[in-house]
Amino acid sequence: MLHPVNRYIHINVVEKPPSHTHSTIVLPEDFQPIEDKYIEAQVLSWATDVRFENDLEKGSRIIVDKSMIEEISVNNEKINIVLDNYVVGIIK
Repeated sequence: MLHPVNRYIHINVVEKPPSHTHSTIVLPEDFQPIEDKYIEAQVLSWATDVRFENDLEKGSRIIVDKSMIEEISVNNEKINIVLDNYVVGIIK
């Protein structure tokens, strides 16, 4: 189990299932809809110096800037972390 330091939070990204809608409008094959800038994540662990440490619990749901999630690989396991700066809210 990873124990983050330096204000990092270990998260599990909550993947939303893709929504498939049938449309009569023809779009180019390479068309990609605009993705949301923010994403929901579940907190797994956090550094003791996270600025809002007292508001976190294991399993807390947070909203983070999707582009700032860092994916690292340790022992063939992918781990997602985010710096506390990029958490915009906690879902209660």
